[in-house]
Amino acid sequence: MIGREELEKREYEILSPFAAKSAESKGRTLPEEKCQVRTEFQRDRDRIVHSKSFRRLMHKTQVFLAPEGDHFRTRLTHTLEVSQIARTIARGLSLNEDLTEAIALGHDLGHTPFGHTGEDILNQKYPGGFKHNVQSLRVVEVLDGSKGKYGMNLTAEVKDGILNHTGPVLPYTLEGQIVKISDRIAYINHDIDDAIRSGVIGLENLPADCIEVLGDTHRGRINTLVMDMIVNSDGQQLIKMSDRCRDHMDKLRTFMFENVYHNTKVKKIEDLHKVETVIKYLYDYFLEHPYSLPEEWQKMIEEYGIDEVVKDHVAGMTDRYALNLYNEVITSGNLR
Repeated sequence: MIGREELEKREYEILSPFAAKSAESKGRTLPEEKCQVRTEFQRDRDRIVHSKSFRRLMHKTQVFLAPEGDHFRTRLTHTLEVSQIARTIARGLSLNEDLTEAIALGHDLGHTPFGHTGEDILNQKYPGGFKHNVQSLRVVEVLDGSKGKYGMNLTAEVKDGILNHTGPVLPYTLEGQIVKISDRIAYINHDIDDAIRSGVIGLENLPADCIEVLGDTHRGRINTLVMDMIVNSDGQQLIKMSDRCRDHMDKLRTFMFENVYHNTKVKKIEDLHKVETVIKYLYDYFLEHPYSLPEEWQKMIEEYGIDEVVKDHVAGMTDRYALNLYNEVITSGNLR
């Protein structure tokens, strides 16, 4: 049998000196007896994969609201693509794949229904504002898992990577830094793929210099960016791209915001109004009718306050659950 201690030993023998070692983890908030066969980071990955919040990502919007077709990305498929890209980079740099994968699989657990549109609306409604990375941390620390008030009780390294996968703060592990950039590599390129499939843009519309540098296919662009990160980060204590690739990736991102993310073919005005109506109505409804919340949420009101609990409940909904719940309330005037 290959047990945990042997795996921990192999990390020191095989991984880069700059890799996070599971035996040196800063640990968990609630100390636990170690597993016989899995390292600490492997346990974190497994807890995330088996969580309810991970399963719900299957029915949460990535970019396209109410897409017609089976091949558009969801929040779950986005997460899996980020994980695959990040693991490839981590392997190429001899960093800790298990830690990288755990961060990648957990980075969007706090995302709202209806993608960033839903996030923007909850940011307006919730006092103090709403950010999905902060909510993702709250999911693993409090809302989901088998450790009671400790949630999933993940290691500090995984929680840091989840919280700082977006925003100005750099994760303190190289594995977390890989996920931060892999997230951008994944969504820019798969959103291009979805936008071309839907007819919103054509390949010929993409900036010619970006295509020349990064590649004219989905797989080609990802391969270019992944290899560039490996080459430029090898032996370094910072994960980075070459200026050339980073600048062209950023130019593609700007192009996507200007031509896709705010395009009315992607987010129709009537769909945006519907999303705004649904989320605002449900938020206000539960503020006014807290006893309509599921019992487990009601128990949290005394400790966290009604706004926090309502925000948690709405943010955790899938697209279809939010729509069905809204229709139920509108039709019957209350929840059964």
